[in-house]
Amino acid sequence: MQHRPSPAEITEQMMHHDAFSRWLGIEVLETGPGRCVLQMTLRAEMLNGFGIAHGGITYALADSALAFASNSHGRKAVSVETSISHTKALHEGERLTATAEEEHLSEKIGIYRVRVGNERDETVAVFKGVVYRTGKVWEE
Repeated sequence: MQHRPSPAEITEQMMHHDAFSRWLGIEVLETGPGRCVLQMTLRAEMLNGFGIAHGGITYALADSALAFASNSHGRKAVSVETSISHTKALHEGERLTATAEEEHLSEKIGIYRVRVGNERDETVAVFKGVVYRTGKVWEE
């Protein structure tokens, strides 16, 4: 019988091939079935012309959390619809935590909500993602 990789092993495989998440400086704090918690620190090159975090940075952090959470069940999943609401401006040096939680899972569709918070535990963005679950499985 073939070993089925754990959520942590799947996330490790994904991170190995995910140069963008590594560039962001993402650290994986927790993985589990339908769940993922990530952290990163905002750097100067992540700021926009207003001197605050580019919206794409929190979006990318949340999208990575979505990817890891939605693939954690062992089936390869890809996003088909995502959206984000930014609720607070962010500055260089701030530490962000993205927590992805599964809200719905069926044979083909998964729906996830990702809360992005700062080190004061203030919500700075709320992200929603819908994924399509393929028939392909993660292997060792």
